[in-house]
Amino acid sequence: MKKGTITILSIVGVVALIFLWGVSVNNRLVTNEENVAKAWSQVENVYKRRMDLIPQLVNTVKGAANYEKGVLTEVTNARAGVQQTQVDPSQLTEEQVRAYQKAQDNLSKALANTIKVTVERYPELTATQGFRDLQTQLEGTENRITVERGKFNEAVQAYNTKLRRFPASLIAGMLGFEKKGYFTAPEEAAEPVNVEFDF
Repeated sequence: MKKGTITILSIVGVVALIFLWGVSVNNRLVTNEENVAKAWSQVENVYKRRMDLIPQLVNTVKGAANYEKGVLTEVTNARAGVQQTQVDPSQLTEEQVRAYQKAQDNLSKALANTIKVTVERYPELTATQGFRDLQTQLEGTENRITVERGKFNEAVQAYNTKLRRFPASLIAGMLGFEKKGYFTAPEEAAEPVNVEFDF
């Protein structure tokens, strides 16, 4: 073989290796991005479960007591706010996740207030099996939400880490992969909890 042919084969070999490496990096980033989308889907599933339980809670309480319109309106408005806040799984920016989280946090507060007011004003309601079952389902759903949000954040961390590591960050930038947003604790979670016993 001539020296020129060996040089051309060497260059072709190096280019082929770089190309294969780029394909491998792309495939790993796509896999991680799909894991983030899957985790987001699970988060939405558990939030949907909670949304589906709200009408049952309202109807159960309405049927057992003369339910206050103010509390009902608060829950209904918060639920409507959640339904209006939609996030595209392929564009999970920090701002979009924060807006979605804020709407969900508002609904959580409304639900907590509803249950608290209802139990305080209508203690006989807590004795009904339907209300107790629904309250247990809501508590279980809140626990599922916490678990799925944790799994989502783990998937985002794996994706964002791979995205930022050199030399994969070079390929990620060229192919348009972008950092995903995390779920974070609401601001009021940093405030101390006030515990009062009213005897």
